[in-house]
Amino acid sequence: MKLSEILENTKHRPWEIPKSSWRFYQEWNDVLFLHWQVDIEELQKFVPEELEIDLFEGKPWVSVVAFAMEKIRPRYMPAFAPISNFLEINVRTYIKKKGKTGVYFLSMEGGKNLSCQVAKSISKLPYRYSKIKREEQFYDSSNTEFEDQLNVQFTIGEPTTTKTDLERWLTERYALFQDDGSFINEYEIHHTEWPLKALTISDMALSYPRYKNLIGREPDLINYSEGVQVIAWGKKKIAKTDWRL
Repeated sequence: MKLSEILENTKHRPWEIPKSSWRFYQEWNDVLFLHWQVDIEELQKFVPEELEIDLFEGKPWVSVVAFAMEKIRPRYMPAFAPISNFLEINVRTYIKKKGKTGVYFLSMEGGKNLSCQVAKSISKLPYRYSKIKREEQFYDSSNTEFEDQLNVQFTIGEPTTTKTDLERWLTERYALFQDDGSFINEYEIHHTEWPLKALTISDMALSYPRYKNLIGREPDLINYSEGVQVIAWGKKKIAKTDWRL
């Protein structure tokens, strides 16, 4: 899809896209969504007090999202595949602040060390390197430093013709917020509505010791998506003292 068409496709968004010029283009392809309903007291240990945990029918959620980051580039530069394309896994939760609902990353892993270094230096997001392998019906990652592991075998099913309110709530997020010491960084993004498909998992071994009380069991909801084209704006760096006002 042309970028102009993506920017004009906004009816699904909860607020208008920024009026300023966008800064980055990227694609999130071949996506596995694994979702857990969690205990809010346990989740609060990992979320800055400046951010309010968003709830669906009174309950918070945490997701593991595994996908192929592709063609990431600044607006006026071409993508450079050795850096622009890499496998990624993030562990995220859902927050809201100042009228916007977004995501907050508990963990971000990339399958190329150099890509992680570049992405972290530009975005200040908490990227770290993990060994990640992806095949047609298989996703495998490991990180010996944190003892994190994701090993999942799956089958992709039919397209989701009617999404549930929960599926929309979990996927249609157009901002992200990240703790940066004395600041909270805010990022705005835009893409067309996520196309979802059914997903069946035949075998899974998942271990994130830091988050064992959140995702140390079978997921409550799973989905697959072929992906979306994403436009991103530059970060807004806001002092934590201002977020508390």
